[in-house]
Amino acid sequence: MKHLEETFNVSERRACQAIDQPRSTHRYPARENGEEEKLVGRMVKLSTQHPRYGYRRITALLREEGWRVNRKRVHRLWRQEGLKVPVKQRKRRAVGWRGGSRWRLRAEHLDHLWSYDFVMDQTVDGRRLKVLPIVDEFTRECLAILVARSITAEDVVGVLRWLVATRGAPGHLRSDNGPEFIATAVKDWLATAGVETLYIEPGSPWENPYSESFNSRLRDEVLDREVFMSLLEARVLLEAYRKEYNTRRPHSSLGYRTPAVFAASCCGFSGSAPPRRRSQKVRTRS
Repeated sequence: MKHLEETFNVSERRACQAIDQPRSTHRYPARENGEEEKLVGRMVKLSTQHPRYGYRRITALLREEGWRVNRKRVHRLWRQEGLKVPVKQRKRRAVGWRGGSRWRLRAEHLDHLWSYDFVMDQTVDGRRLKVLPIVDEFTRECLAILVARSITAEDVVGVLRWLVATRGAPGHLRSDNGPEFIATAVKDWLATAGVETLYIEPGSPWENPYSESFNSRLRDEVLDREVFMSLLEARVLLEAYRKEYNTRRPHSSLGYRTPAVFAASCCGFSGSAPPRRRSQKVRTRS
């Protein structure tokens, strides 16, 4: 409007008439939306706390906190503030197949099928860290994370014994063919506990997708971000992440509910698995 008045040397009234704009609208002072400022502030804070979360998970966290927002609004503000999940990040210091079947066994209820696999890291002095998360494939809960310099078959039996004592035995346990998993001590104990073993084909990690998925999230959100000063620090931080993953982190395949909320909703229920985006059919090689 100012440009029209100065360029054509006309009054504000003539300029408004020329572009068919009411003068009351032109003179209406913009008001700052205090609620939106608070929302943006909370988004920035959540993004800082969870730098590997995208706007969809931030939306789920906001709704959990009581904000009445939809994903489109959060996306608009997310782009407006220039928020994004960085592709590269720097570490920082902390303040199976069954019986030859062509169908992979699919978890149908709570504690029907657990899976586990190792993920490796190191402390700042270069010494190895061996991490063993155990996942419930139906609820996506991380049941335990064993962290040590080295993990033997006896260590695996120890953590499984503790889980079975506190939670109950699963129907099946999926893993690869690592020596710690196929050891006689592990097999004998699982047989005694009434747990069937499901070993994936050698060199086929995609046949253990839930462990692979969790380990990928663990590496992306913790291992690639933290510099562990000691074994004790690694144990404390990874246990804190396990609890946050179960109780605070929205899971996309669970409708952006947390694994703990989903587990509570299906406790004692034996039915179909949560919704999935992809078929679980696995083709064998001819």
